[in-house]
Amino acid sequence: MNPVIMHINYCEIASNSFGKRTIDDICRIAAEIGYDGIQFRGSAPKEMPELSFREFAQLIADAKKKYGLSDILFGIGVANCTSEDKEAREKGIATAIENAKIVNDLCGTTVCNCFGPRLLSTIPNAPRSGEFNGSAVATERDWNLTADAYSGVGRELEKIGVKFAFETHAIYINDTPQATKKLVDLIDSPAVGVNMDYGNTVYFPEHPTLEECIDLYGDKLFYIHFKNSSPVPRTKTRIPTGLGDGEINHRAYLQKLRDVGFTGPICIEAPRSGDRIWFAKQDLEYYKALASSI
Repeated sequence: MNPVIMHINYCEIASNSFGKRTIDDICRIAAEIGYDGIQFRGSAPKEMPELSFREFAQLIADAKKKYGLSDILFGIGVANCTSEDKEAREKGIATAIENAKIVNDLCGTTVCNCFGPRLLSTIPNAPRSGEFNGSAVATERDWNLTADAYSGVGRELEKIGVKFAFETHAIYINDTPQATKKLVDLIDSPAVGVNMDYGNTVYFPEHPTLEECIDLYGDKLFYIHFKNSSPVPRTKTRIPTGLGDGEINHRAYLQKLRDVGFTGPICIEAPRSGDRIWFAKQDLEYYKALASSI
């Protein structure tokens, strides 16, 4: 069975903000609900600015052991990977490698979520939607520098047994399925692959089916994000929903993953506002019912 991961956004009050919750609280909640682990972000929450990354990871490692969680993942990437500033770029590469070593050593982490550069259109008043940004405006320099940076990281990751997985996500160079696959092929490292977030992919007007995406990624598919939404009729917008309530057929999704023998972690996200702890329970119940019926 795939490890089932709770995305940290179920327990955040805003991005990278825990409010009054502690790391201990969050790990306890995930364990009590029945998740195998949690995907944390790549830095301490806003409420704990004094923590170094190592101290942040150590608190998580302690809570992981206390509550019996098996899998802890982090978001780690190369900052400034396309910067003109060589020193800043080299520092970004070194920090990504060092943080990967820290989480592997302290938390046993073997998969990290990552992103390439965030790329916005230079056209005045251009929409912030995915098709006008990200890979649509990436230059050859952006592709080459990103691939070069992560190729170097990949060589070090291979030595420690950690993998980086680029999340398919609008606004970044790794936005569409095709762009994300292009990037990992350019990097050409067994330690660098894809985090398939089909819940992000469906926001693009033209996109492959989930089955086509899984086939496209092939053995570069390291990680999965599950979430759901439904289109609003006669508009270009979508409404986030519960995992079992939206347009994405997760029964077909999970069946396809089983068919290709995917054994990596599956992370469930909370794309909607409200009582996210309750949503975390509902979404996991749906997932478990689905998994047991396939």
